[in-house]
Amino acid sequence: MRDKVTLQIDDQLIENFLSYRVESNLFNAADTFDLTLADPAHPVEEGSRCKLYVNDHLELNGIIDRIIENTSKTENSLKIEGRDLMGLLVDSYAQDFQSKKNESLKALAQRLLADVPFINRKAIQYGKGSKDRAVPLTGKEEDFEFTEIEPAQTVFEILKKYALSRGMLFFALPDGTINFGEPVTAGSAEYTLILRKDGKFNNVLNAQRIRDISQRYKTVTITGQRQGTDEYGAEDINISATVTDETFPFAKPFVATADHDGQDPARYAKVLMERQQFAGHSLSYKTYGHSQNGKNFQVNAVCHVSDDCSLRTIENDFLIYARTFEMSKQGVFTNLKLSKLGILPV
Repeated sequence: MRDKVTLQIDDQLIENFLSYRVESNLFNAADTFDLTLADPAHPVEEGSRCKLYVNDHLELNGIIDRIIENTSKTENSLKIEGRDLMGLLVDSYAQDFQSKKNESLKALAQRLLADVPFINRKAIQYGKGSKDRAVPLTGKEEDFEFTEIEPAQTVFEILKKYALSRGMLFFALPDGTINFGEPVTAGSAEYTLILRKDGKFNNVLNAQRIRDISQRYKTVTITGQRQGTDEYGAEDINISATVTDETFPFAKPFVATADHDGQDPARYAKVLMERQQFAGHSLSYKTYGHSQNGKNFQVNAVCHVSDDCSLRTIENDFLIYARTFEMSKQGVFTNLKLSKLGILPV
């Protein structure tokens, strides 16, 4: 059975496409789509709200950004491009520059999203760390961080930064709900990708596997100096933390400075190390259709990979962090990008 893709614009339903591409990435700012139509029955306007369904399941709630009309003697086509509602936060610049001490992520989000249209602020999902204040370097009450908002910062940039400082991602669910949460770290696999030399039960068209140590390091050290006063000793002013990647094969140090006083150096070092690990292992698989066992492929879900066609046999669970639905003259496919479970590479 062929997968069904439908774009709803107000009361208009569009189902016949020459091609389409729908991208979702857990670690990117906004999910995107582009769809090419042949002779649409009704005009389509930029700025229109839209919903994109795959197999009757809502996969993207967004806005049409761009329309491209192509006309020739032989063909008329219309290309529609857009993003999910997170695109509004990427484009919108903060206008409230108040500095507030020890502000929770939830309070900050409600403040910055107050004037952003279409966002359901009552439905925002907050992870367990959203009410926490960032850990100060000294443990002294006066050193808890201030919310610093500078002109020319977007709402997305600010909220992403403060979410990461509490170990969370900032992304939109398919229905448009804003979510502050953690990537999946464990659980039963919802999907299975098979690529075996004997061809038995294979459901993968092609695969790419990259192992790269050029940007990875054995140790990551964060060092710096906070602005001190006479009441602080050297142990309060100087900051330093080191984490070790036990999977790296030889000595290779990386050193960076803390970017602001409220940054916990140990947490920052761990984030940098995980970012390096993420960049050093890349798994991409192209499979047929958009679903498996009646369920559309989703990001932030666990997928089991059984692959003995690589130089190193892969038999493990991974996180789906990016998913692209595509249809062209070649057929209907889904491209999946996978990473190790339990890392926060942003």
